[in-house]
Amino acid sequence: MKVNAIDHVNIIVEDLDATARFYAEVLGLDRRDGPAPLPPTQVQWMHDDAGRPVVHFNSLDCPRAYDRDVSAGPTGAIHHIALNCSGFEEMKARLDARGIDYAINDIPSIGLSQIFLRDPNDVVLELNFYGRTGS
Repeated sequence: MKVNAIDHVNIIVEDLDATARFYAEVLGLDRRDGPAPLPPTQVQWMHDDAGRPVVHFNSLDCPRAYDRDVSAGPTGAIHHIALNCSGFEEMKARLDARGIDYAINDIPSIGLSQIFLRDPNDVVLELNFYGRTGS
């Protein structure tokens, strides 16, 4: 067995609609209902341009096969979600237009620029833009 790639990240959220809207508007992911029998009021999946459901959102009241206590706010042992992205300048402009706080980190030795921000649930997002040499 080997791990091929991250399949998806699941985040349990207090405000499903606001969270899904944030990921659609800010990150440009495609918002879709989760699979039946779960209702759209409890599950939203965010798809990338290739149609892969990369982030799943479940409401606090959504039943889960493997449950644990969850509360709104910081995400415990999970510090951040890293996403491989393109369109660095477009993303900066999108964040600026919405007044979203972010930080930039450049790693010239590997041609990487990163944008760090927080989603509505205080989950840190690391947006990685390879092929850049700096802001």
